Amino acid sequence: MSSATASSAPTPTAPPGRARGPLHWRVRFAFLALVWGFSFLFMKVGTRSFAPFQVTLGRLVFGTAVLAVAMAVKRERLPRGARTWGHLAVAGLFLNALPFSLFAYSELTIPSTLAGICNATSPLWGMALSLVALSEDRPTRVRVAGLGLGFLGVLTVLGAWQGFHGPDARGTAMALLASLSYPVGWIYVRRTLAGAAESHLSLTGGQLLLATAQLAVVTPLFTSVPSHVGVFPLLAVAALGALGTGVAMLVQYGLVAEVGPTTAQMVTYFVPIIAAGAGVAVLGERLSWSTPVGAVIVLAGAALSQARPGHGARRARAAASTAPGQPVRSGARPPAPAPDGVRPAERPARPEPAAPASTNP
Repeated sequence: MSSATASSAPTPTAPPGRARGPLHWRVRFAFLALVWGFSFLFMKVGTRSFAPFQVTLGRLVFGTAVLAVAMAVKRERLPRGARTWGHLAVAGLFLNALPFSLFAYSELTIPSTLAGICNATSPLWGMALSLVALSEDRPTRVRVAGLGLGFLGVLTVLGAWQGFHGPDARGTAMALLASLSYPVGWIYVRRTLAGAAESHLSLTGGQLLLATAQLAVVTPLFTSVPSHVGVFPLLAVAALGALGTGVAMLVQYGLVAEVGPTTAQMVTYFVPIIAAGAGVAVLGERLSWSTPVGAVIVLAGAALSQARPGHGARRARAAASTAPGQPVRSGARPPAPAPDGVRPAERPARPEPAAPASTNP
């Protein structure tokens, strides 16, 4: 059944907010997983002609352009007020400029497959930080066990029993710091922009614009004009920005609004699998046995760390994301998504912003 047909005939039992058929949202879910998974490959290819800062700047330029077009079509305006712009500048740094640059630099010395797996640790960092910074997040035995299991998976990926002589330590550290940057930005956004009156599109557009400005200042200071620009690296940067950042952000928020953050955040667990498959199939990267085994342990720990109490007293929130993308995520509040089964009248009047998807590398 086509997506158009599905959207015109939703099932009677579908909860409010799911106006489109299940095929349609699953297609967009798969799109996010693919785009954010291939983002690591795009970065690797982009660094063949461009410096990492240049890859990030190009990505932000293309991503901002996509959001600018979306804002023009919907007649949205950028946020107003110096205080809001100040918060968006910090969000743009931790959710876009810094992690994007760290991932690009990391892939100079580590495979794209390993960078994708490191990105999957973002929910683990988010859970650990939220226990300290967010008083409403209380640890449970399952979540603490997931945190420990996830970092055990990281040690497995890195080959700790061999004295960490496998992957490049500096590149791996950069990728892990990039994944840590997402939840830092997410927590900051929750504390400062949760009640913002602007739409998610307006806030995200302003955030990406400021992140682009930050890279526009930094990049000329540390890079020079490339002597040769290949076609494939240029296309990779364009796809990374237009699809992995701009379009992916728009799709992510629509997905959260339609199926709820709990379902939407599941894309996190598909991204490293796709990143690994793309790296092996397209770039010819080789994996030792510890890499896929450690990745499975990391994903299992991340899933447990996001577990919520069974009786659902709180709203389910998106994992500190999307993303490639995520995403993602990404410093702006969604259009009032509610947990599955909650009617619009029962939604809180001022919803919190969606957690930036950890899969938006």
